[in-house]
Amino acid sequence: MSRADEIFIANCKEIMQNGVWDTEAQVRPRWEDGAPAHTVKKFGIVNRYNLQEEFPILTIRRTAFKSCIDEILWIWQKKSNNVHDLNSHIWDSWADETGSIGKAYGYQLAKKSVYKEGEFDQVDRVLYDLKHNPASRRIMTNLYNFEDLHEMHLYPCAYSMTFNVSGDTLNAILNQRSNDMLTANNWNVVQYAVLLIMIAQVSGLKAGELVHVIADAHLYDRHLPIVEEILKNPVKPAPKLIVDESIKNFYDFTVDSFRLEDYQFTPLAAKIPVAV
Repeated sequence: MSRADEIFIANCKEIMQNGVWDTEAQVRPRWEDGAPAHTVKKFGIVNRYNLQEEFPILTIRRTAFKSCIDEILWIWQKKSNNVHDLNSHIWDSWADETGSIGKAYGYQLAKKSVYKEGEFDQVDRVLYDLKHNPASRRIMTNLYNFEDLHEMHLYPCAYSMTFNVSGDTLNAILNQRSNDMLTANNWNVVQYAVLLIMIAQVSGLKAGELVHVIADAHLYDRHLPIVEEILKNPVKPAPKLIVDESIKNFYDFTVDSFRLEDYQFTPLAAKIPVAV
């Protein structure tokens, strides 16, 4: 039985049974027809995924594995903020006529600073410290740069990663200010699990635990019937993640460096509307 499914089911039930509605509030997101997109939410959900036990992808619905990896490479490897560098269309609603999403995501990771050891961007600083100073408690990235927020077409949702080495094992905390549980929760978990595995491999470490901290975990009003149907689906065993172990440089990974073995899932019949 997939642990990711168990966590997702528990989160959704908790939100639906004990969450707080924002129906009396003025909300920013809108549905395609212009109606306000209201949510029911829980504050401060924390989930833990042990990557040494299984790969945390849902089986009660399909998570688009290759698209998840493509986006995390777009942000962390290409360090891009332009949708023309991305192979899916998930960011199109926030892009301008040039394809830019503003000074967000990859743009922030690519910003460089000068240290005594040399000049690094945020990603390369993480990779450097994990090899040269793995005992550091300062290995982290942050996309929530206040001076650039007004030039971001969407404020970063998953905004911070903290890496921590225990012995020969790399663990990480993903901090997320907001999480649309149906469309993005497992998408983000899969992405950052893969990222942790990538960084661990090129740093000569084992991938350990991913801790996912969500400030505002919510379900949209029009998503509730879909979620209720998904929660009725059978939970199947987690698949096995196969990674090209020959890769020793973070920038050599591609989408094809990863594959899932025996990924069983229940197809999702309903089309999920996205609030923008």
